[in-house]
Amino acid sequence: MTLGSTLIRGVVGPLFVGHGTQKLFGWFGGYGVEGTAGYFESLGLRPGKVHARAAGAAEAAGGALLTLGALTPLANTLISATMVTAIRKAHIKNGPWVTNGGYEFCACVIAAVTAVADAGPGRLSVDYQRFPDMYGPKWAALSLGAAVAGSYLATSEKVLKPGPAPAEGSIDVAGDPATISEPVATGS
Repeated sequence: MTLGSTLIRGVVGPLFVGHGTQKLFGWFGGYGVEGTAGYFESLGLRPGKVHARAAGAAEAAGGALLTLGALTPLANTLISATMVTAIRKAHIKNGPWVTNGGYEFCACVIAAVTAVADAGPGRLSVDYQRFPDMYGPKWAALSLGAAVAGSYLATSEKVLKPGPAPAEGSIDVAGDPATISEPVATGS
């Protein structure tokens, strides 16, 4: 599948670099971190800026790796994780068809990049030269499994929500006024 893999890499890879930089920098008509964060917040992805930066970085990095055919299973994981999250948080409720806001596009991307992880990126790739055995059903399944797990972990409320802040003086920190037992000279 050298031709097919090369074609997928040459189309999906650069488009995902662009897709990620839309989120990160507002390039190519994107909304940047601020605009993406607002949309992510509306989906329940809080804090929105953290999710916007993570999704943008994963898409841009995954797209760049896919384009180069470098660490292809990792590229699959990064791109697929964002697509799994998009399906779960934005599209599943709308059914499959993209015309109704559905998940068809995301599912096609996941299938395409997983096919490259299975078949290999082709001869014109970094992996062919450096990691010639880093492809096949095992790599495809592992990277897809990591994408699904990563999507759930990254959107877990327990992962990103901080616990309550300690009360003033409840933790001994040098210089904390509540923990200083002797008056401090101020040299005025």
